[in-house]
Amino acid sequence: MPYKLIIANKGYSSWSFRPWILLAHFKIAFEEVVIPLDLPATRKAILKYSPTGRVPALHDGALELWDSLAIAEYVAERHPAKPVWPKTRAARAHARCISAEMHSSFQSLRGECPMNFFRDPKAVALSDGAKADVARIEALWALARKTYGKGGPFLFGRFCAADAMYAPVVNRLHAYDIKVGKATRAYMNAMMALPAWQAWAKDAAGETWRIAKYEAI
Repeated sequence: MPYKLIIANKGYSSWSFRPWILLAHFKIAFEEVVIPLDLPATRKAILKYSPTGRVPALHDGALELWDSLAIAEYVAERHPAKPVWPKTRAARAHARCISAEMHSSFQSLRGECPMNFFRDPKAVALSDGAKADVARIEALWALARKTYGKGGPFLFGRFCAADAMYAPVVNRLHAYDIKVGKATRAYMNAMMALPAWQAWAKDAAGETWRIAKYEAI
């Protein structure tokens, strides 16, 4: 029986994007359940699948998971033949560190530049906090690429869970036309060229839901 992945709008739901692109890239079978955000019945609908009332959630039979990083770890355990995390111990530790930092940080950038797959690239004025977030993201991407990225265009060479965790950031940097260095842009281009990314973007483009507060930015 394939996994069941509960997500929200592909146009906007950054946390949903993370496990979705991970499973899709590694060709791990799953059924998706899409629950539109910002509707009167949204929370009640999500609570049927997730005790937090938030997405994403992953069901594996009777087992329920409701955190994107926990989902990545579970998928890695269940599919040891898939390179969900980098191969070497040092690279895995580094990948987990930057994934956890993504999980808990960069609130200014998140708040000012929500993920939006409908948006044509257009710059906005960033606060000092958001600028600092961008600088930190560029620095940690550069360090991962320099130290572990020799085998390919992604943070640790080949695509892994750390790239999935930062996929919504790639969209933010692109959609809000944020100035970044050439190396950062090259990484973003590699991410956006992934078939799994393109599949998500195509699905998002076909959605009819729009949320005014995101479109007003």
